[in-house]
Amino acid sequence: MNINKIVKARGNTYKIYIDDIELITYEDVILDNNLLHKKNISIDKYNKIISDTEFYDVYYKTLKYVMKRRRSEKEVIDYLNKYSLNDDSKKIVIDKLKHINLINDKEYCKAYINDKVYLSKCGLNKIRLDLLEQNIPIDIIESELSLIDSDIINNRLEKLIAKKINNNSNHSNYYLKQKVLNEMINLGYPKDKTIEIINKYSLDDTDIIEKQFNKIFNSLSKKYSGEELLFKVKQKLISKGFKSDDINDLIQKNTRN
Repeated sequence: MNINKIVKARGNTYKIYIDDIELITYEDVILDNNLLHKKNISIDKYNKIISDTEFYDVYYKTLKYVMKRRRSEKEVIDYLNKYSLNDDSKKIVIDKLKHINLINDKEYCKAYINDKVYLSKCGLNKIRLDLLEQNIPIDIIESELSLIDSDIINNRLEKLIAKKINNNSNHSNYYLKQKVLNEMINLGYPKDKTIEIINKYSLDDTDIIEKQFNKIFNSLSKKYSGEELLFKVKQKLISKGFKSDDINDLIQKNTRN
């Protein structure tokens, strides 16, 4: 097979004209196979050029993928699994990217923690779990998490809880505390610290239950009346966490009026 000419194309790609075939490949392939000084190639060499081009197609796509933002090794492996490279070739891609420090799980861990601590509502427990899912070694995770100022996390937790409690207008004291506790745990904050902060608040259900009673009563009275109406109202209030005795007292108060 004859190499008729090699022409520069876009970026680091070249067009190689082999007999009546036009092949777009990469500078790496040309240099690796010493094509600049060859005019004739065998079928085996041609097949190797095709194979090498397929490899570099995936390599440069992966390079672009990791250049957008730092990725964990697991993310890169998952990305490579979309392509039909064999395992040895995937390892070569990974090793090449590690060599130029574009895959570095310690640096990834550090960057991920900083982003989550300063740019999200996440607590350290959720950050830890997210990193474990990326197969980051636990010793690296704990080492980086230990550098975070606990005051930053505690202050944010206090602000999140304060916002949730101060904006409450629908739920009972008990229901609200449980709701806030579950939300903060899901965000990755420790249960004991969350309970400690929540318990600083002394909440009174009186105003809220009366407002909710009036709102629910007025809404349901369009469809129900009498004992059925009162039963439906009580059901709704119980679902919001209000105590049965407090609801009964409120119903008696309003029915007397």
